[in-house]
Amino acid sequence: MLTQKQRDLLVFIHERLESGGVAPSFDEMKDHLGLASKSGIHRLITGLVERGFLERLPNRARALNVIKLPDGYKAGNDSAADTQPKGNVAQFKRPASGGMAAFDKDVQSIPLYGKIAAGTAIEAIRHEGNNIDIPASMLGASEYYALTVEGDSMINAGIHDSDIVVIERTSNVRDGDIVVALVDGEEVTLKRIKKEGHMVALIPENPDYEIRFVEAHRVEIQGKLASLMRTYQ
Repeated sequence: MLTQKQRDLLVFIHERLESGGVAPSFDEMKDHLGLASKSGIHRLITGLVERGFLERLPNRARALNVIKLPDGYKAGNDSAADTQPKGNVAQFKRPASGGMAAFDKDVQSIPLYGKIAAGTAIEAIRHEGNNIDIPASMLGASEYYALTVEGDSMINAGIHDSDIVVIERTSNVRDGDIVVALVDGEEVTLKRIKKEGHMVALIPENPDYEIRFVEAHRVEIQGKLASLMRTYQ
């Protein structure tokens, strides 16, 4: 489900595009939602892009295009509940006490192994014992674990430094999936993957980083991105 602010922003952008052909400015979006700064708008747009509701258009001012609207939307009457199937991003403010269970009783506990690089590859921390509670609605029937992101090379995919990524433990991935890749048995990184003959391309989502090409036999896929959590202190 979209958060209420994601839904409100999506509808606001859509209706402005319909009426004037130009998306609202970030200041207009901020004022419309009553936010204190434009950084919140950036986060909301990133979430909507990641979930397939918006797309960014290159080399154009206010370059946003609405791909789809939330279920139940009607022009001039957007009071219907959002029944969009579950997405893969949960954004929440940490409760003062009680942990995740304080606001979502249907949770599952999965291992939190440590940090993974979304930039220069680093070794993931593999010690057992740390766990994190995840809303069950974000998980399927597979086996999962969590890692804390360190770096910004996946920021255009909506993955920020200090986000927690929930990983489905699998080696069965397709080109374009965002995966946990173990290189040479010691370097672990989070990247989009593409197979090219005997090579594997580990593709960042940030133009400041270069694509890394590695021989396929040197790469072991340890899982693919299933969900993402962002905590606001």
